[in-house]
Amino acid sequence: MLGAPIKISSSPSCCSSSENRKAIMLSPVCLDKSRSFQFLFSGSKLQCSKTLDIKQLSSAKFRVSRGSKFRVFCDSKLEQEILDFAEGLRVIGVKPEEKYALFADNSCRWLIADQGIMATGAINVVRGSRSAVKELLHIYNHSESVGLLIDNPEFFNRLAGKFCSNASMRFIVLLWGEKSRLANNETLGVPVFSYKEMVKLGRENRAALIDSLDARKGYRYEVIGSDDIATLVYTSGTTGNPKGVMLSHKNLLHQIENLGVLGPAKAGDRFLSMLPTWHTYERACEYFIFTRGIEQVYTTVRTLKDDLRNYKPDYMISVPLVYETLYSGIQKQISSSPNAIKLIVFSFIRISLAYTELKRIYEGLCLTRNPEEPSHIVSMFDYLWSKTIATILCPLHVLATKFVYKKIRSAIGIQKTAKSGGGSLPTHIEKFYEAIGLEVQNGYGLTETSPCIAGRRPYYNVLGSVGHPIPLTEFKVVDSETGEILPPGSKGIIKVRGPPVMKGYYKNPLATRQALDEYGWLNTGDIGWIAPHHSVGRSRRCGGVIVFEGRAKDTIVLSSGENVEPLEIEEAALRSTLIQQIVVIGQDQRRLGAVIVPNKDEALLAAKEASVVDADAVGLSKEQISSMLHEELRKWTYECSFQIGPILVVDEPFTIESGLLTPTMKIRRDQVVAQYKEEIANLYK
Repeated sequence: MLGAPIKISSSPSCCSSSENRKAIMLSPVCLDKSRSFQFLFSGSKLQCSKTLDIKQLSSAKFRVSRGSKFRVFCDSKLEQEILDFAEGLRVIGVKPEEKYALFADNSCRWLIADQGIMATGAINVVRGSRSAVKELLHIYNHSESVGLLIDNPEFFNRLAGKFCSNASMRFIVLLWGEKSRLANNETLGVPVFSYKEMVKLGRENRAALIDSLDARKGYRYEVIGSDDIATLVYTSGTTGNPKGVMLSHKNLLHQIENLGVLGPAKAGDRFLSMLPTWHTYERACEYFIFTRGIEQVYTTVRTLKDDLRNYKPDYMISVPLVYETLYSGIQKQISSSPNAIKLIVFSFIRISLAYTELKRIYEGLCLTRNPEEPSHIVSMFDYLWSKTIATILCPLHVLATKFVYKKIRSAIGIQKTAKSGGGSLPTHIEKFYEAIGLEVQNGYGLTETSPCIAGRRPYYNVLGSVGHPIPLTEFKVVDSETGEILPPGSKGIIKVRGPPVMKGYYKNPLATRQALDEYGWLNTGDIGWIAPHHSVGRSRRCGGVIVFEGRAKDTIVLSSGENVEPLEIEEAALRSTLIQQIVVIGQDQRRLGAVIVPNKDEALLAAKEASVVDADAVGLSKEQISSMLHEELRKWTYECSFQIGPILVVDEPFTIESGLLTPTMKIRRDQVVAQYKEEIANLYK
């Protein structure tokens, strides 16, 4: 059912067939909802006719008769539960092509509700519980949803005050919890069903249809077309109101069929993820790994460290912020060690950083924008020099791996590969993980592209890039003003075309025309370049990889007319342990500034070590913190093209609850600037 939900045409009897089937098995496990959830099942593929293209129907026994009708009998608990839930939805009136809001967080029942809605031919509109009520109400009404499937009573009670008086709901389904916990009189007569009631209703109705003489008539449905809309996913809204991205079944299927090129994934492996399950990045990866028979463990920020240690996942799917946090924790632990151990560990790390840098040179994995190839003589010298020095350093690197990095990786818990997406991973963090032997593979995509459109391959893990395009996906880089296609190595606006590209924005033809041209090219709004192809030299294996350098809308234009990409400066600044979060500002100003959330504990520790304050001090003044942050910025951003001038130090971190982070933990720049508008204005006086 994953990736290709259908309206089923069924009858109670038919001849059996094993044609086009693969061995399949299912073992679903649902852990305590407050902790984590996991599923394990392998996938099967079956194509029955030209008019009915069904793929990734997991763990079902198929019986196929000749002709256009397709009959499904399932023998697995999870598959049965999805079909029961889907039938329950049909019983209460869910119709194909109608929209139904699924506002819930990661859990096993999210998957069942998601697949159940799409199996009826309806369109689900997804979001999580951490979004603001105002935003959820906008999404519900804008999408023209007619029913609400919601996580739990507490979440509904938070919405009820505004929802029930400002939204039209045909029914409410609670995925978790009891109906009795709903606030009195808040539903205003709208029918409410519990998850168990829905499954029971569907199970009973399916049984009645199978036993009925009218079963053939009762179970006949139209087939969903591959271009039909499967889901509406509203953008994170980093700039303005979120837009409803229309993704088709074809979009989702492309992800399932092609994400395998980004790395080996086999039955029995274990993935760990903490991203919102409704987000396209998590959702596509989840569909893919489920259809490969891989175990998925859901975790949260609160339980991440414990789950890494307890479950020892082979792979982890997350965003750069998580890997930055793990890196900071490792650095802090090393720094708090006795001086002798600290000296040894940091010395080993410096040696390994040099070793892996040299290794990338002779393996041809060093990025360059220069389209001119080096001479064969220079390339040969480069190869021999890097290979020789790397060979000398190799024994020390092996020694460090055995006695130091093995313990660090064990503490992290990731056994094979970390998958990063949703933003750029700072280069110094990538190099650190490479040095200790933990492979971090970055990828690239947007909600509008289902989302993955590029990713690093294990054998082409080019640091600083987001990898090669995935199959059937085309890239080009164009000049932002003329639209002219730029040659490899030239920086411009990234455009993409192919099966993962959305159908458009729901009820927003103007935004659709601005994003999609008549030839199907999507303007990503991102700045980047494509690495030129070299046949020799240190970049000979980098040709064609995509390099992402920030959002075009994030570009800051100074009053001098100079354009500044803040991402480079922010990444450099975040290398400081004293800086927790930073947003570079300066639009229409003479110079750049920054809004900074300091790491107060690290700042106090550094101040004591530098004798700025007494050893028994319990805090720092804003003036002291500002002075230290200025020093840190000078230290870490001196190589950047632009330097930061005035800074605004704020006490409260940017969070999802405050509206300054998206649900996928990206900073909402416009919201930060709006919230501190007066302070920023005073900063520039």
